[in-house]
Amino acid sequence: MAKTFMEAMDFRHACKEFDDTKKISEEDLKFILEVGRKSPSSFGMEPWKFIVVQNEELKAKIRPFCWDQKQITTCSELVVVLAKIEDARVESGVPAKRFARRKMPQEMQDTYLKVYSNHLVQTLSSSDNIYSWTARQCYLAASNMMTAAATLGIDSCPIEGFEKEKVEEVMNLDITKYQLALVLPFGYRVKEQSKQLRLDFDEVVEFIK
Repeated sequence: MAKTFMEAMDFRHACKEFDDTKKISEEDLKFILEVGRKSPSSFGMEPWKFIVVQNEELKAKIRPFCWDQKQITTCSELVVVLAKIEDARVESGVPAKRFARRKMPQEMQDTYLKVYSNHLVQTLSSSDNIYSWTARQCYLAASNMMTAAATLGIDSCPIEGFEKEKVEEVMNLDITKYQLALVLPFGYRVKEQSKQLRLDFDEVVEFIK
């Protein structure tokens, strides 16, 4: 049964061990990935790619470079979230294509592209800077996917404890195009979660009137 949003937020936790006998249905997996695809991004650039690693041998090769965390091989589905690098550059032509989807006059498209390049002049100055920007966008999509999964009673665990270059090498990534943002396993918990610990509302929220 689908959970309400707040029930999903209470249910979700960083699952440390998945039941490797339970598999996520194709329908539920598609739903989770669709939520990621529809997530917001700066300038509408959608600077991510989701690699669903279903090959058990590849999972086993990735695991040692993710601090040997067992979630990598016990999960039902391992989603590797990649941050786009080349597509963010103006000279790639991709930003212009993204803006053209709005069916605006060419003059307006050109103006918007100029705003993009001028606003992000420092961001676009190096691959490292681009990665810093696009990886942050990936976390928006990842967060939405985890909450979407929780509404279905599916667990997840965002992992950024990894040797980035090693995982990229194992996956044979062209890092001029894509770089590893985070590793996101999904599945079903083995043990009940511990009590959720959060700061009090008044410690987190401040109203300025």
